[in-house]
Amino acid sequence: MQMQWSDEHVLVTGAGGFIGSHLVEALIHRGAKVRAFVHYNSRGDAGLLKLVPRSILDQVEIIAGDIRDPQAIRSAVTGCSTVFHLGALISIPYSYVHPIEVTETNVIGTLNVLTACKELGVGKLVHTSTSEVYGTARQVPINENHPLQGQSPYSASKIGADKLAESYYCAYGLPVVTVRPFNTFGPRQSARAVIPTIITQALVANTILLGNLESRRDFTYVMDTVSGFLCAAEASSVEGEEFNLGTGIEITIGDLARKIIGLVGRDVEIETESIRLRPEQSEVMRLLSDNRKARDRLNWQPSHTLDQGLEETIRWIGDHLDLYRVGKYEF
Repeated sequence: MQMQWSDEHVLVTGAGGFIGSHLVEALIHRGAKVRAFVHYNSRGDAGLLKLVPRSILDQVEIIAGDIRDPQAIRSAVTGCSTVFHLGALISIPYSYVHPIEVTETNVIGTLNVLTACKELGVGKLVHTSTSEVYGTARQVPINENHPLQGQSPYSASKIGADKLAESYYCAYGLPVVTVRPFNTFGPRQSARAVIPTIITQALVANTILLGNLESRRDFTYVMDTVSGFLCAAEASSVEGEEFNLGTGIEITIGDLARKIIGLVGRDVEIETESIRLRPEQSEVMRLLSDNRKARDRLNWQPSHTLDQGLEETIRWIGDHLDLYRVGKYEF
């Protein structure tokens, strides 16, 4: 079922982020009237939206504020029939250092979005979770009934946000659906994530510095993740449910680095740097999605292979190396 997005008034929180900026662009292409909520700063910097083509960005209404401010969120939601909630602090290492800020942003910020959507009668809210809520897999592939394990302050904050979304559906009938992207990658992603970290170093350095090389992840190209968000908004009778957005294919970080080195075509060494390692009990060793529910109920499936996505990402990063501090450990 294809929703008619033409002239639909849509809010995207976290619109200045990696996935959010791509979602804004996709919605504009579909004819939606998009309001983008970005985190305020004195520079007037709209985050990664600045990398969106000007012809697209000129059609976006950008509002700056803090997701922890309920009035700012209520104002942003006003007049919108669909809300995509992506606003969050997502760095796991940062959550070790600043757990209070991460919890306030991810839990209270989500509460503000849920409350505004309930009070203003929003037609559909798509809430963003993360595969990190599952923690290290107890069984694979991971389906939506897998236990939730807070192995970092970040994952705990997202579990709290997910449960608030669940409660607003159960208590108030709020039409909210939760999507759980597994490790998304692609153009515009910061070096906080592992794939840009590997690519930037593979392009110009002699050694790639990484953390745990044995952990296994399920990587999804960003346009496939965006497609999952749109499918969740378009699908009927899915409110109150959670959906994994992953490929169902896993790879170790070490093998991923070797694959990228091969695609780049340079002779580069791989080393483990201790500062990049998570605390032992916090390390999530394996994330592999069972995406059958999203395939069956959302009519979603990824269309890019890992190699296809990596080739696109390598090309983009190669053209934008000036945006990266190669080899520096980013929180």
